[in-house]
Amino acid sequence: MQDAGAKILIVDDAAAIRRALRTSIERKTGWKVCGEAENGKMAVDMVRELDPDVVVLDLSMPIMNGLEAARHISALAPRTRMLMFTLHAQPELVRLAQKVGICQVISKSEGLDSGVVDAIQSALAA
Repeated sequence: MQDAGAKILIVDDAAAIRRALRTSIERKTGWKVCGEAENGKMAVDMVRELDPDVVVLDLSMPIMNGLEAARHISALAPRTRMLMFTLHAQPELVRLAQKVGICQVISKSEGLDSGVVDAIQSALAA
């Protein structure tokens, strides 16, 4: 998948996290954040509408969590790459995430700048 001009969808219930991710992604890359969602249900609807290349999902969100959203997104858009950006990056979660089609789980404790951008780069190269 080509990464120049890649479309990224950010999904997190915290507006401050979405804003920080958008700033980090757009400042460091040629990628475009095509949308933001605050829950998994919105994410599924936006994937259908926007056809992003990569979706960055939080785990804990209202209405539909990140794992459930990933299940729906995998069925709806199997070529869309998914990453999980969460506080809960334990081995069991990584296993569950991979099972539903998430390529990588990034801990929020690693920070926004390099961890997410590097993970998106890897997902686009896969």
